[in-house]
Amino acid sequence: MKKWLLVCAVILGVTSAAWSSAPATMSSLRDIRTLTNVEASQAFPVAFEATVTYFYRYPRQLFVQDGNAGIYVYLTQDIVVTPGDRVFVRGTTEASFRPVVKSDDVKVLHHGDLPKPEPATYSGLVHLQYLCRRVSVHALVRSADLSYSGNVRGIYLHLLTDGGYIDASVHSNDESGLKDLLDAEVEVTGVAGSLFDSKMQQTGVILHSNTVADLKVLKRSSASPWSLAAEPMDTIFPDYSVRDLTSRVRVHGVITYYQPGMAVVLQDGARSLWIETLTTDQLRIGDVADATGFPDFHDRFLKLVHGEIRDSLVQAPIMPQPVTWQDLSLSDNINFGHIYDLVSIEGKVVTAARESARDEYVLSSNGRLFTAIYQHSDKTSLIPLPPMKQIPPGSLVRVTGVCVQLSSNPFSGELPFDILIRSFDDITVVANPSLLNIRNLTLVIALLLIGLIAVGGRGWAVEHKLRRATAALAYLERRRSRILENINGNRPLAEIIEQITEVVSYKLHGAPCWAQIADGARLGNYPPKLSKMRLEQEEITGRSGTALGTIFAAFDPLTKTAPTEADALSIGTGLVSLAIETRRLYTDLLHRSEFDQLTDIQNRFSLEKDLDALIQKARDSAGIFGLIYIDLDRFKQINDEHGHQVGDLYLREVSLRMKRQLRPGDMLARLGGDEFAALVPAVRSRADVEEIAQRMERSFDEPVSLEGIALHGSASVGLALYPEDGITRDRLLDAADASMYAKKHDKQQLHDRVSAIQPGLRNG
Repeated sequence: MKKWLLVCAVILGVTSAAWSSAPATMSSLRDIRTLTNVEASQAFPVAFEATVTYFYRYPRQLFVQDGNAGIYVYLTQDIVVTPGDRVFVRGTTEASFRPVVKSDDVKVLHHGDLPKPEPATYSGLVHLQYLCRRVSVHALVRSADLSYSGNVRGIYLHLLTDGGYIDASVHSNDESGLKDLLDAEVEVTGVAGSLFDSKMQQTGVILHSNTVADLKVLKRSSASPWSLAAEPMDTIFPDYSVRDLTSRVRVHGVITYYQPGMAVVLQDGARSLWIETLTTDQLRIGDVADATGFPDFHDRFLKLVHGEIRDSLVQAPIMPQPVTWQDLSLSDNINFGHIYDLVSIEGKVVTAARESARDEYVLSSNGRLFTAIYQHSDKTSLIPLPPMKQIPPGSLVRVTGVCVQLSSNPFSGELPFDILIRSFDDITVVANPSLLNIRNLTLVIALLLIGLIAVGGRGWAVEHKLRRATAALAYLERRRSRILENINGNRPLAEIIEQITEVVSYKLHGAPCWAQIADGARLGNYPPKLSKMRLEQEEITGRSGTALGTIFAAFDPLTKTAPTEADALSIGTGLVSLAIETRRLYTDLLHRSEFDQLTDIQNRFSLEKDLDALIQKARDSAGIFGLIYIDLDRFKQINDEHGHQVGDLYLREVSLRMKRQLRPGDMLARLGGDEFAALVPAVRSRADVEEIAQRMERSFDEPVSLEGIALHGSASVGLALYPEDGITRDRLLDAADASMYAKKHDKQQLHDRVSAIQPGLRNG
């Protein structure tokens, strides 16, 4: 009897344990809403009724609400519902920015009324008190535009509430809905949502509205923005005003990255934060530290600005997390974002280059490229710049550093990223380039042939034939090795391609061979009587599949096609493709190192190099030359008012205008931002330099027309004369810069005096 009771107890215990381990289906939206992300990731089954508050078919977006609880439903099937539909949802919980429901099935029960919107405050929205619920917000419209989401257009609003800025997305492609919205006082009704980055960090607030009827205009602006009097661009700054109520915060973590005078990265477990700071204190990587500053975000990147750092001097280094390219780039892993995290990733070195402000290593991971960057120290630092770590291309390396993503939208597909390294010790060679190369293969083949001849003891005829074949192969390999050396050297590309056609011709027993480069020259041995010969050809393609040209060979018309012909042409196309793409890569890298990518004029690195050469030349010939320093006035206001795209177009146009004022032999360079400099070598006196500087300043007299906008720009120009104002590069730059700022100061004082006089003139 006792045995039976024991067996029953065991059976009941196992059954009870199995029953308790099986998750119960959650039927209350309020209970689902209270889950944490850790709990939601366990995929609890759900089945509940709720009312549709927002639906967007492309992409599939669905918000539902029951009472005062709302949630986002990730649709796995293509359905069509209408706001106000009462639906029954089956699915499972899933972790996201906050817990969501992944639907297995959504059925429409009937249509009813939408939940009454709750009046919402900015504080409640940013603290997620109304998340996924229908709310109404009182705000002023700062911008109103038609935008695209997928292939569907909608109205996108940037709104100022009593407390901060929020966004609103309204279903409508009617441009008339935007009429007179700027500066209007409105009430927007929609579902409260949050903007967040790939690491699930909140970067803003957004309202999702179903129709333009959810946008009620309470009070139009007293005057149309387009009826305002146009102001000179250099006088709009007094209209700038900010009432910033952002509270100071303090964070705690371990220092994983430090660039003096620019930024610090702190990491605390799975969280990490970019902190903008001007400190140049000696902070140690791996120290526990506190930071204080103000939360901010730009382009949806969360950061701390105006930061101050306090180093505890206690070491608690963070171990880098091993990752792959997919871990850092693909948005499928949005719950495991690595932005600003200390990571370790392997890749093969494609190329490396030292630029004026940083060193770059371009790496390949399974055919995907990324860049490891070492930022140079501030120029005021007494620490000399170490030589760049030389790593042979093809080496497998492990890079440790902070991951910086170049896009913050976790739903935009692959996110480009860079790795910021702290020192060259963060690059470790895992494996040297493969020994399997042409030279080694040639040696192996030669040794094998010699061994076979010695062991076989064949006759003189066979031995003589093998020796001839070996000599021919060795000759071809030597020529091919020399070609590969020339490809990586500085020989002219046309000469290299001609050498390749000679190798192909040799392999084809002297048949004429030539290459026709796409949109380029015909190189090689082109026979005059081609129409009477049998022609074989093969297209030269790059690694991306683009056509680079065609290689040809001509034969006696009585001969038949042989397999060796295709092999020889294939070898030729491979070498020509390698030569063209290597030269293009080198040319592109050289151009990037010396020219500004936006304006396509020379950069600071080129200016400093030419300035050093010009100083040496002037010293040798006891000559003089001029340096002009240009700073664009009010350029920041152009970006703020019209956007960075217009600002970039403006920079290109004024660069072209200033360049037209220079003479042959003069050079214009962009130093960064809105600062430019010009070198004028051939001058006889300061008056010559002043005349060119005045021409450059007058080039701003005519307005710049961009996308229907007339921009009235100006610039402050200063100059320096060698050797009168300085005999070194830094002294000349400082003198020209000081001259420019004196002009800018005089211009501002004149503007202030005019501004003070004008009210009196008007009153008079």
